[in-house]
Amino acid sequence: MPNRLANETSPYLRQHAQNPVDWYPWGEEALSEAQRTGKPILLSVGYSACHWCHVMAHESFENRAIAKVMNDNFVNIKVDREERPDIDQIYQLAQVMLTQRNGGWPLTMFLTPDQLPFFGGTYFPDRPRYGMPGFGELLERVRAFYDEHPEDIRAQGTQLAQALARTQPTAATHASSLTREPIDAAAHYLKQACDPVHGGLGGAPKFPHPDTLEFLMRRFASSNDREALELAMFTLTKMAMGGIYDQVGGGFARYSVDAHWAIPHFEKMLYDNGWLLRLYADAWSIQRDPLCERVVKETAEWAMREMQSPEGGYYSSLDADSEGEEGKYYVWTPEQVRALVTPGEFEIAAACFGLGELPNFEGRSWHLVLARAVGEVALERGLNEGAVQRMLDSVRAKLLAAREKRVRPTLDDKVLASWNALMIAGMARAARVFGKPEWLASARRALDFIRGTLWKDGKLLATYKDGRAHLDAYLDDHALLLAALIEMMQAEFEPADLEWAQALGDALMERFHDPRDGGFYFTSHGHERLIHRPKPGPDNATPSGNAVGALALNRLAFLTGEMRYADAAQSTLTLFWPQMARQPQAFCTMLGALEEHLEPPRTVVVRGARIDFAPWRERLDALYLPASIVLFVPVAAEPLSAPLAKPVTDNVNAWVCEGVTCMPPIASPDELRNLLELPKMPAYPQHPPA
Repeated sequence: MPNRLANETSPYLRQHAQNPVDWYPWGEEALSEAQRTGKPILLSVGYSACHWCHVMAHESFENRAIAKVMNDNFVNIKVDREERPDIDQIYQLAQVMLTQRNGGWPLTMFLTPDQLPFFGGTYFPDRPRYGMPGFGELLERVRAFYDEHPEDIRAQGTQLAQALARTQPTAATHASSLTREPIDAAAHYLKQACDPVHGGLGGAPKFPHPDTLEFLMRRFASSNDREALELAMFTLTKMAMGGIYDQVGGGFARYSVDAHWAIPHFEKMLYDNGWLLRLYADAWSIQRDPLCERVVKETAEWAMREMQSPEGGYYSSLDADSEGEEGKYYVWTPEQVRALVTPGEFEIAAACFGLGELPNFEGRSWHLVLARAVGEVALERGLNEGAVQRMLDSVRAKLLAAREKRVRPTLDDKVLASWNALMIAGMARAARVFGKPEWLASARRALDFIRGTLWKDGKLLATYKDGRAHLDAYLDDHALLLAALIEMMQAEFEPADLEWAQALGDALMERFHDPRDGGFYFTSHGHERLIHRPKPGPDNATPSGNAVGALALNRLAFLTGEMRYADAAQSTLTLFWPQMARQPQAFCTMLGALEEHLEPPRTVVVRGARIDFAPWRERLDALYLPASIVLFVPVAAEPLSAPLAKPVTDNVNAWVCEGVTCMPPIASPDELRNLLELPKMPAYPQHPPA
């Protein structure tokens, strides 16, 4: 018989519905059962695309002997970290405190009935391996310790709760102390920390860190820091040529298991791709690099082809595994490629993808990387570069068609508000930069879906699947959706978007803001009581909700004239200032908010008939203006806030406002472009030197 997880919306929880484990979802029933029986809680946190979550499930949770030990000794709770990031955040931090080791997934924590953790780890094997005990043996030892040492566990739980409370930022500074020093310090740190050979930060495993790339590009825009831009472009190029990027179907995997971006952990997450789509569009707007253009085009097409539901929302992720093997869907042999293409195409593919070299995946297959740039291969063979590119495009199309006949990785088809917001913003930015109405239509469909299903009576919900929307939305959902709306308004202004943005801003203020100390809690004031209520400030795999909230609210203030939004943004900066000053590189998104507090964003309002906007858009949409908000507000747009309600004449006019100070109207698109344009660097080599 299925267990209680069969009725959940999370595909990850449903994957465990047939386990012999008596699983509960997190909720009142499970917590009451722990209180009633006095049993400790076994909390298991994972997500659908997690490879090691699948391994532990097959080894232990499908094992009837181990399941019996779990059922006899624990109240077993399974959590999808994507639906319940509030729970995941708390117990990941607790795991680090208890073990002094990095967390991850699957997360395996043992809690008292009042939810305080007393032991934990990540993956545990079913039998002794990797220097760890078998999971069944571990369960028995944990339960014995729980029964024999209740006072020790209670004392440790009290200390842990106090330690969690101490992680909360409290030592706010005065607004007059805010300076650019952390921005300069972060730039200096990142220049020293970037890998000069492969780009990115650190060694294996290597993550994209979009927050640092975005910071470096903003640094170039604000300070003409060409070294910062070179570092960002170098990393973006190396990633685009590597295997972390899907050379056949577009889109990025979550991270690379090596230091040179070749072999990914094959799961594809919506949030990575939404953020990176926006960054590659920005990179192209600075340097017009054709490699960046290809990445944007292919990733946008992948998102629409594989990740957008018929209803409009974007799905969450694609699994790393298919047919029980990680990466099987994505890898090739030269013989498989040769059978699908012409001899001439194979010669080009082999040269570009390195098929003549040793296999790079488990010693037997090739995961495709762009081992040599198209221009280099063309020069070597005395061919036209465009012709070589067309042959390679033909190879990719044939490989993609063949690959789609394979057994596909599992799709996690729930729709998350926050992750959708990241992809909506990415698609809107890319559509604006490249003039692609179909990409903008995709973003609009997703935005309309979120509004129609997850926005209920002025309240935002976090997740949707199979006709059911539920779970109160978190800080990140509100902040990222507000930022996405501001991005959408720049691509296509609709008064309803501004109205919704203001409603989201009000919700942030009313439900998450701390009016005493500043900043925003991750959960709303009416959320269920957990053992800790964090105010996260540093960026993670997704941008910090406090940082995005501060950045978006500050911008919303200049779009609406409601300066209470700017006050809330300022209080967030003053709260996190001591942490930013100590470790600025961890707060790259917050540094963007700091920059726009110190030098308010420039607002550009172009007004006139919509049909007359074309020459203005041609000059403005592809500019990289990270600290500007550019809105094309048609004559018929109503209602408008006071800052946007500029006078209407027979001709198109533009108003440029620095903070609350506006220049006289500008009647020429060329004059406006000349006023706004940023310095440009020479085109960066498509194949950077090693």
